[in-house]
Amino acid sequence: MSPLLWMLFALSLVCDVAGQLCFKQGADHLAGHAAGRTWWRRLAGYLAAIAGAPWLWAGVAVYVVELIVWLAILERAPLSLAFPIASLNYCGVIVASRFLLHEPVSRRRWAGAALITLGVAIVGLGAKG
Repeated sequence: MSPLLWMLFALSLVCDVAGQLCFKQGADHLAGHAAGRTWWRRLAGYLAAIAGAPWLWAGVAVYVVELIVWLAILERAPLSLAFPIASLNYCGVIVASRFLLHEPVSRRRWAGAALITLGVAIVGLGAKG
């Protein structure tokens, strides 16, 4: 793989993880906004809270960038290689949620992340392009 492709994969991973962190921060601030007696009022309150949540909009903006980067990756790499490498975002989210959001991560999740990384390494080492 070319250095440009490696850079695009890294940028895609960073965008994906950053977008998820933004969504989590935004979702944490939505609690309690779904007040009201009827389902319609609860939904309207929730949608209004979403519309006014800067973290959620930041997540959407990061995902727009990630979409552009992903399309650039797909121009240069076969999907059978790109998609497994993109699965490293699961590992990135686990690491970021543990160290940036201070969420507990079980040994089982760490083991799963290690297996994903091993699988990506196997797929990546077998790549010819």
